[in-house]
Amino acid sequence: MIERQFIAQKTKEYYIKRFILSKLQKVGLSSIKLKKIPLGEKIIIYTSRPSLIVGSKGANIRDLTKTLKTEFKLENPQIEINEVKDIYLDPQVVAEQIASSMERFGSARFKGIGHKMMENIINSGALGVEIHISGKIPGARAKTWRFYQGYLKKSGSIAVTGVRKAQATALLKTGIIGVKVAIMPPDLILPDHIRILTEPAPATLQAVQDKKEDKKDEKKKKSSRKPAFAKKKAEKIETKVETITQKESSENTENKDNVEKTEDSP
Repeated sequence: MIERQFIAQKTKEYYIKRFILSKLQKVGLSSIKLKKIPLGEKIIIYTSRPSLIVGSKGANIRDLTKTLKTEFKLENPQIEINEVKDIYLDPQVVAEQIASSMERFGSARFKGIGHKMMENIINSGALGVEIHISGKIPGARAKTWRFYQGYLKKSGSIAVTGVRKAQATALLKTGIIGVKVAIMPPDLILPDHIRILTEPAPATLQAVQDKKEDKKDEKKKKSSRKPAFAKKKAEKIETKVETITQKESSENTENKDNVEKTEDSP
């Protein structure tokens, strides 16, 4: 039963995303995420043109929420619009831009469009990019043109999870043109990436040397305290010896005086 609930939930999410994509066309739509919240359902839409989706005073958002309530029986759908930070690092936005520009200018300028978009992606900091444009361009026979630059993983887990991929279609007089875009983002860390650690800054070295000098000074102070303490002890012993010798000398003089007095008496 739980498995069926999961499958039903995922199929419902798929149809909701498909419906939103059909309603929002050519607005720079990147991706759609659905979240379950205590108040109802939250739909997050990532786009490069938020104003086109929102509409004048939020009219498009209100219409979309009403249709979602009626079509999919959602209790309280909340739509959130987020703007894409860098459009040239989002493959879906790039593919849509290539398709829309080909619909505007035709298939004669597809090479200039591909090279220009590839240059913009690399200038944005991408590690690698690959663009496939396939269809009846420029002649009557179908061909596939490949534009690539930089480093792009083709196999392994990095190619599956790290490389961003998307596709779009353009409708021309000659037929449908397919566009595929693959981008390796700049923040992707490869398994064979080696980072060399730099040496500590001079300030830290100076601090370490200062600490060592302070320790040496403390040791010197401790060593200088010992002979001073020994000197004080020696001085005390000398004073004691002097007092004892003085007492003995005074006693000897008194004894001599007494002996002389006894001899003088008749």
